[in-house]
Amino acid sequence: MTGINQRGRYGRYIHLLLTIIDFIIINIAFCITAWITPEFVVERTRTVWLLANLAYIPATYLLAHAQTARTIGIEHVITNSLKAVLMHATLFVFGLYFLQIEHIPFRAFLEFYGIMLILFPAWWTLSRIIIKAFRRRGRNFSKIVIVGSNTTANHLFETISSDVGFGYHIMGFFADEIHPETPADLIRGSLDSLEAYVAEQNIDEIFCALPGDNVEAITQTLRIAETHVAQYYYVPQVSRYVSRNYDMYALGTIPVMSVRHQPLTRLTNRIAKRAFDIAVSTIFLVFSPLIFIPVGIAIKLSSPGPIFFKQKRTGYRGREFNCYKFRTMRPNANADTQQATKNDPRKTRLGNFLRRTSIDELPQFINVLLGNMSVVGPRPHMLKHTEQYSALIDKYMVRHYIKPGITGWAQINGYRGQTEELWQMERRVECDVWYIENWSTMLDLKIIFRTVYNAIHGEKNAF
Repeated sequence: MTGINQRGRYGRYIHLLLTIIDFIIINIAFCITAWITPEFVVERTRTVWLLANLAYIPATYLLAHAQTARTIGIEHVITNSLKAVLMHATLFVFGLYFLQIEHIPFRAFLEFYGIMLILFPAWWTLSRIIIKAFRRRGRNFSKIVIVGSNTTANHLFETISSDVGFGYHIMGFFADEIHPETPADLIRGSLDSLEAYVAEQNIDEIFCALPGDNVEAITQTLRIAETHVAQYYYVPQVSRYVSRNYDMYALGTIPVMSVRHQPLTRLTNRIAKRAFDIAVSTIFLVFSPLIFIPVGIAIKLSSPGPIFFKQKRTGYRGREFNCYKFRTMRPNANADTQQATKNDPRKTRLGNFLRRTSIDELPQFINVLLGNMSVVGPRPHMLKHTEQYSALIDKYMVRHYIKPGITGWAQINGYRGQTEELWQMERRVECDVWYIENWSTMLDLKIIFRTVYNAIHGEKNAF
């Protein structure tokens, strides 16, 4: 990694700098509001100004991790920025009430927090992008080792390696028994050589992925971390398909993990997602003739056959439904059993363009409005694939716990199109299960944005 000598030089100042800019934003919003609505500060100006700043102090402590956590996603960054504004509003209003400052008009509150609701998410998102770019240049990184060589350790390695912007420099693996999929060039030795390596290389963090019953080795690893002042993390042996978040609590002196409910099991979340689907699909379908009419004419002129392609696919709870697409192939007997390939002779020249730009998927907004699909969710597969892969892949049917989508987490992470090998479908299922267990409205918006971006720039797997 370039810039390895920059390790730790700037990291301690990051949260301080971000917090200072947060306060600058609050004061910008305060000044703009006072300029627009002078009644905001006509009485006890200094007190109101001081309170507006003091009200943010608790957020700087409670949400510190939300700004600087290495692996947190943009959607969570935005959500946490909104929490910061809400927390500020609660404390600010309470403070005004406690100090009996009652002259401020409601319009001023709307202006003040309207500005903050724009500036805070924008700044937190921008700062996240800057920090990740900073780390990709080899600065503010942590040197880590992984203890253990098994499926969990390898999955951890894949996740950490997937984005240099996380700011982790993986120094190597330490294990007494080596898993065949563990990168051979990163194997540094057995557990007996761990302590000397940690001391010599000044390791920042140790991730222990040993089985829970290996008490002696885990205790030894923890002691090494404490002796050499390295952060210690234990990674439990959990299936890669079970990527839920967990609640940790203590039962006496015993740590216990409690699996959280999937977000979309809650009625309020399902209502919010369905309302979003109806709003988006309705708006799109109102303007759809601008796309549907010229595309329909082009399909008719390019080859004989219908404009729309209708296919039975597996949907919510395994129920079958008719999925609509623009026809991109000549009518053929294998349409319901054979996946499209890169140079598929069944495709028309126009069909290649429609697939590459994902325009062929747009009729599925009809499915969304009908309630068969959602804008975001696991892609629906043809019935033949459901039958085939449900017998081969554990957790495959879990992806049907929610409605299928026009786009999804797997698709924006490169797992779309043809699945020539089983591992490709396994990764797709893994992404689908992760989405089901980590759903949020912000995550949906992120996926939609990335989908549009990928469609504009083109995708190598779109064929």
